[in-house]
Amino acid sequence: MSEKQPRVFPADFLWGSATASYQIEGAANEDGRTPSIWDTFCRTPGKVFQGDTGDVACDHYHRWADDLDLMSELGLKAYRFSVSWSRVQPTGRGPAVQRGLDFYRSLADGLLERGITPAITLYHWDLPQELEDAGGWPARETAERFAEYAQLVASALGDRISMWTTLNEPFCSSFLGYGSGVHAPGRTEPESVLKAAHHLNLAHGLGVRALRDTLPADAKVGITVNPGVIRARTEAPEDLDAARRIDALHTRIFTDPLLHGTYPEDLREDTAHISDWSFVRDGDEATIHQEIDFLGLNYYNPTVVSAPVGGRKAPRNDGHGASEHSPWVGSESVEFHLAAGERTDMGWVVDPTGLTDLLRRFGAERPDLPLYVTENGAAFDDKVDANGAVHDPNRIGYLHGHLDAVHQAIGLGVDVRGYFLWSLLDNFEWAYGYSKRFGVVHVDFETLRRTPKASARWYAEVVGSGRLPAAG
Repeated sequence: MSEKQPRVFPADFLWGSATASYQIEGAANEDGRTPSIWDTFCRTPGKVFQGDTGDVACDHYHRWADDLDLMSELGLKAYRFSVSWSRVQPTGRGPAVQRGLDFYRSLADGLLERGITPAITLYHWDLPQELEDAGGWPARETAERFAEYAQLVASALGDRISMWTTLNEPFCSSFLGYGSGVHAPGRTEPESVLKAAHHLNLAHGLGVRALRDTLPADAKVGITVNPGVIRARTEAPEDLDAARRIDALHTRIFTDPLLHGTYPEDLREDTAHISDWSFVRDGDEATIHQEIDFLGLNYYNPTVVSAPVGGRKAPRNDGHGASEHSPWVGSESVEFHLAAGERTDMGWVVDPTGLTDLLRRFGAERPDLPLYVTENGAAFDDKVDANGAVHDPNRIGYLHGHLDAVHQAIGLGVDVRGYFLWSLLDNFEWAYGYSKRFGVVHVDFETLRRTPKASARWYAEVVGSGRLPAAG
C-alpha cells in the first residue's frame, strides 16, 4: 500500500484507551480502602521521584463522570480500567466492601450509557499491603486469595462487563517488584522473582476458573502481558544466546505456561543455580493453561542485547529503571544497549517495527487466539501554551507509526481485534511520580484541570473514521 493512502481498519475494530486504578483514582483513604504496596512504596524515602504518591493522582474517584464525558467526546469505543483490590476487598481477605464495588458499578454503568465498552483488569500491580506482609506474590497463598477476589468482583459486575482481564504485565510485578526493586514492594531477592512469576501465573489460572464459574457464558476472559521484543546486537552465537536468555525471562516464563501448559526447559536450566523450581507443584502448569478468549499485548519499544564484552560491567540500559540489583535473574551478565533513533521522554526508542514483530509472533504461535494491543503510547514533556492548548506532534507521530504497524500485522493475517491507547490521562507514572506524561489529555496536577492535547483530537478522528490518515 502506498504511504500516501489511508489505512482502513476493520469495521468492528475496537478503539479504546486505558488507565490503571492507582495511577488515576486518588481517594486513597476513602470508603474503606486500605493501603496497597504502592501506598507503602511511595512513602519509602528515595523510591519515588520527589516523594510523589497516588493519594490524589487525577482524583478520578470523584471526577469519573467528567472523565467519561471526555471519553465520549473523543468517540472512544472502549475503556480499559483496573480495579483497586484493596478498595473492594480491604486487606485482600474477607467480604467485599459495597462502597468500593459501587464505584466500579457506577463507572461501568456510565460507560454503557455513553456507548463505551468497559474492559476490566482485575490486577494492575496494587496488591493489598496485608497480603504483601504475609509473603506477597512469592507466597502461594496470594494466588489463592486472588481467585477469591476475582469471584467477588465477577459476582458484582458480571452483569455489566463482558471483557475481563486477570492480570496486567506480571513481568513488572515479579521482576521489577522482587528483583530490581524499582517497583513496589521494592524487594531484591532473586529466587523470589521466580516464585512471584509462578504464583502470578497460577493466580491467572485460578482466576480464570473463578471467572468462568461466575460470569455469564458469553463473557470474554484473557490476560495482558508485555512480552519483550528482544533483538541480538549481532548475529554472533553468543549474542543470539543472550537474546534467548532474556526472551525466556521477559516473555516465555509467562506465555509458555499460559499458552502451552509448560515452563521452558532452557529457562529452568538458566536459573538452576538460583532455584530448583520446587515451588511448581504437580498440576500447576495445567491450572495455568486455562482456555482464554483473547491475549492482550502491551508494547512500547524493543530491547537490544549482547553477551558481555571483555568481562566489563556495562550500564544496564534495559529501560526498566535504575537499580544496583538486576531484574534479570540468572542472566545478570547480559548487556543491554540503547538502540539508535528518536526517543520518548522515558528514554525509550521509537520503533514501530517491534509492534508488528510482536503481533506476528503471537499470531503465528497461537493463530486461533484473538489479540488486542492493550497498551501502547509515549511520554513527552507536554506544556500548555499561552492559548491554553497542548501541541504534541511527537506523540501524534508515535501513534501514527504504531497504528500503521498494527495495520500491517492485520494485513499479514494476524487476528488483531482492537487497540487501547496508553493513556487517557496524564497520571502517576509509578517510580517516576508525576514527571512523565503519557496522556492524550493533559492534567494540571495542582488544579486537576483536564485539557485534551492535539493528539486526543487526532486520535478521535482516527477512531471516528476507522482510518489512519496517510503519513505526512
